[in-house]
Amino acid sequence: MNVGFISLGCSKNLIDTEVTIGMFKENCYKIVNEPEDADILVINTCGFIESAKEEAINTILEMAEYKNNRCKYLIVMGCLVQRYYEDLIKALPEVNLFIKIDEYDKLWDKIEDLIKRDIVEKSKTRKIKKISEIKPLPMPKFNEFMERVLTTGNNYAYLKIGEGCSNKCTYCAIPYIRGPFVSRKMEEILEEAKMLAKKGIKEIIVIAQDTTKYGIDIYGESKLAELLQNLSKIDGIEWIRFLYSYPEGITEELVEVVANNSKIAKYFDIPIQHISNSILKRMNRKTTKENIQNLIQNIRNKIPDVTLRTSLIVGFPGETENDFEQLLEFVKNTKFDKLGTFMYSKEEGTPAAKLQEQIHGNTKKARYNKIMKTQQQISLEKLKKKIGRKYKVLIEDVSFDKKYLIGRTFQDVPEEDGLVYIKNDEKYKIENILNNFIECEIEKVSDYDLIGKII
Repeated sequence: MNVGFISLGCSKNLIDTEVTIGMFKENCYKIVNEPEDADILVINTCGFIESAKEEAINTILEMAEYKNNRCKYLIVMGCLVQRYYEDLIKALPEVNLFIKIDEYDKLWDKIEDLIKRDIVEKSKTRKIKKISEIKPLPMPKFNEFMERVLTTGNNYAYLKIGEGCSNKCTYCAIPYIRGPFVSRKMEEILEEAKMLAKKGIKEIIVIAQDTTKYGIDIYGESKLAELLQNLSKIDGIEWIRFLYSYPEGITEELVEVVANNSKIAKYFDIPIQHISNSILKRMNRKTTKENIQNLIQNIRNKIPDVTLRTSLIVGFPGETENDFEQLLEFVKNTKFDKLGTFMYSKEEGTPAAKLQEQIHGNTKKARYNKIMKTQQQISLEKLKKKIGRKYKVLIEDVSFDKKYLIGRTFQDVPEEDGLVYIKNDEKYKIENILNNFIECEIEKVSDYDLIGKII
């Protein structure tokens, strides 16, 4: 039978999808890209915030329409299922099988049971605990690199170094959905990275809910800096980056490694969420305004050309005008290279959902717009400073009219940051440039992207 996949949410979710694709492929199913060609459709969902939940439900309903034609089985997995299993079974009878995250070690058994013996009715009667009753437990361990099928193209791959989260920020449901942080053994991670390098992968993107927590549970201390150093020794890997590093976990050793290792991107993705001490405390963040400011100054002192990215939440319960003005002023003064903002989403089962002084939606939207308008101007100013500078660019695509080569610099995360459009010099064959590095000079800026020429 033919199988089609849709992966929603974060890159950590994408790796789970890639593992599942590998399982189907290993069992001689044909993987297809178009839903109308699929006998089985698998949707990996996100359940992090309200907008993600809405997207997941809409996608499930859209894919359910294909059951009127060729599709025989609709399978839904991931965070939304882990969080709302019982409700989903009642609300979406179109789905043949729901698979929770804590059932991933039995994932293939469940799929085989569905296809061979059709046990849907049994699964509907199972009693499942709701989110507030789910006890933290380590997620099942399986060898991701053994069965994984990459979906990110020829050049880069995500490398998951841990599962779950132990930070327990009051607004976040991840610890209840995926359990506490569990690190993978370093030797397993390095083995997977070597296998990726043998497949031709040039860039490794290290991910976890909080990468700075890597190793604490099994080695007694953070081992992220050591892991990055070891990854840099693997032949074939040219670029390494790590994402989602919480400020309190960024050590002096980590900063030094990033500063001195030429394979590691001079890039810190630091989700600070807010800068007001009163809001940070209500969020149960383990840092302060002063510590964040000192950290950023230290990183910029040690790595003058560093790229800094952050994410913020506006409209958290109890956020006063003064709290917001502190945040806005901080954004203006700090001048992050990349910045994303979320409006607070009230999530069931989280401590913040019970807090008084919930902020009105219109106020959240107004604050969001102010932050993003400010950041848009900052980003434009920073990009303009790159005009005339030379960069090494990884070419990953070509424009429809073949007039531009499309790539990224060392300081751009795929699917998140801007692109570089390079005028196609016809003396070079596209097939010789695609998926390779070239040198270019930046000539212009267009929104969040750069335009350059080959040198």
